[in-house]
Amino acid sequence: MSLKLYNTMTRQKEEFQPRESGKVAMYVCGPTTYNYFHAGNARMFVVFDMIRRYFMHKGYDVRYVQNFTDIDDKIIQRGKVEEMDPLALGQKYIDEYYKDAKALNVLPATIHPKATEHIPEMIEIIQGLINTGLGYEVDGDVYFAVDHFPNYGKLSGRTLDDMKAGARVEVDERKHHPMDFALWKTAKPGEPAWESPWGMGRPGWHIECTAMSLKYLGAGFDIHGGGGDLVFPHHENEIAQTEGYLKGETFAHYWMHNAFLTINQEKMSKSLGNFFTTRELLVNSPGEVIRFYLLGTHYRSPLDFNDQNLIMAQKGLERLQTSVRLAQEALGREGALNNQRIGTELLNAAKEAREAFEKAMDDDFNSALAFAALFELAKTMNGYVQESPVPSEGLAEAQKTLVKLGEVLGFDLLHPAQVQVENEEMLSQVMEVVLQVRSRSRLKKDWEMSDFIRDALKDKGIIIEDTPQGARWQIKK
Repeated sequence: MSLKLYNTMTRQKEEFQPRESGKVAMYVCGPTTYNYFHAGNARMFVVFDMIRRYFMHKGYDVRYVQNFTDIDDKIIQRGKVEEMDPLALGQKYIDEYYKDAKALNVLPATIHPKATEHIPEMIEIIQGLINTGLGYEVDGDVYFAVDHFPNYGKLSGRTLDDMKAGARVEVDERKHHPMDFALWKTAKPGEPAWESPWGMGRPGWHIECTAMSLKYLGAGFDIHGGGGDLVFPHHENEIAQTEGYLKGETFAHYWMHNAFLTINQEKMSKSLGNFFTTRELLVNSPGEVIRFYLLGTHYRSPLDFNDQNLIMAQKGLERLQTSVRLAQEALGREGALNNQRIGTELLNAAKEAREAFEKAMDDDFNSALAFAALFELAKTMNGYVQESPVPSEGLAEAQKTLVKLGEVLGFDLLHPAQVQVENEEMLSQVMEVVLQVRSRSRLKKDWEMSDFIRDALKDKGIIIEDTPQGARWQIKK
């Protein structure tokens, strides 16, 4: 089956045909660095990291560009609040981005360009737009003339008349059309500014991504991605200015957007004040659990944040991790290979899981169905370990498959994140004694004491699991 993805531009699934055989060129809009990124941003970063990883799994050489918008009105305003130079503030939150992205196991981009390092490229493009009549200068500001670009609105499906009727933009009599947008902004006292043919100023938001994507990927690259809130106006404006500058040449062939993360069915947004940062989530939940939650729903389906669903995601991830761990323990035990029937069944189950996983991901990166393939394989593995807990070729292949497919989605099922304790050696020694006491209680059929020890430890965050090979314990994450 060929890989298909949903193209926002054509509003349908299309077979992916790369610009260059065996290679994928992707540009994904990065954060505006004036705060820690919120959970809605996290969904976008995790989704496109998953898409990138799957392309790599398919054998593609992926060039992945994700920018940092490190100069913007919001950064300037936040700098005043934190009493920091805006450019220093931008760098501060770039550094914080890397910390949270690492916690979510988001791979670093091939290139992370910063807007402030590409001012000359932006000025060149803006001058090119002025030369062709698509841009015009007024008192040091430069605007893009939307009504001079015939296909303006083709990504969002809006017409200029619709936009004008529903516009919520500042009235500026200097603009030729209400929807004209800024390419360059004249400097205000105390703000960062750069020299340009139109005087000291700074770039508009949209021109930043045009300059950086063209510099590192060139025209006609494969995939431009971002959150659904970027379709209009950001990506619409990117297309207009870029294809206007390129004189009609295609900017990007596929446009991909993930759906919103909502709170009580309302879009999560810093402007609405109903957001919480990823850093706040990480205080109570491991990054791998947050990632599992964000990928548990197809990326184009809305995802409503709910604490209970986050707990369910943790349990789901732990189920997969436990299956891998039990298989690992069985594979480490001595014993003759036996039960050829079950071994063959496991080999078949591994093959079926790979096929189901690939089918799901080839169909517009359906991570929800991909998860289902992992859980089905884990269920089969668990049944084997209980019925015939000795090493087998089938079990080894099934475990290898489960671990590998987990890696494609960005999870290390073989080495789950461990909860840190101050004195692990002492805790292990104490728990060894506790399990011995509980084992003796069970031998005496003192079930009340056995259950009391298990439940009391559970209340303290330590889980005891009884298995045919004896009791084991772990700290609840």
